[in-house]
Amino acid sequence: MIEKLYKLKKNQTDQKLIQKATLEQEVDKIDSEVVFTQHKIDTATVDRFGAISDFLILAMHKDTMRLHIQKLLNRKNSLVSQIVNLVNEIVELQKEAEQFAYILEEEKKERMKKILSAEEEEASEYIQSKYISKQKGFI
Repeated sequence: MIEKLYKLKKNQTDQKLIQKATLEQEVDKIDSEVVFTQHKIDTATVDRFGAISDFLILAMHKDTMRLHIQKLLNRKNSLVSQIVNLVNEIVELQKEAEQFAYILEEEKKERMKKILSAEEEEASEYIQSKYISKQKGFI
């Protein structure tokens, strides 16, 4: 039973680690998109005959990109808080797994003690029976 609980905690820990890696990958994507959008804001200019031909439209376009960056940063903050929570859960799961591993190790030691004491008792009885049989032979 303890072994099953230990394996369960190990599996849960592995799943949480995978989930954490996925969230970190998403945070990296958001960072890349923020840098790209910031670059677009910095390099946006007015084209004479292009889609952005007026300074007012350019300002609106830059404001829209800044709003997009703000939304991305809010999403990133949300993901970072989820990562922090996952790290705490992973630590707890690892503690529980270590506790079960310790219990398993103690049970193993206890079984070995029982086996050794049974063997010792068996050897002692064998020696006593040999001693008794020798004593009967001399009498």
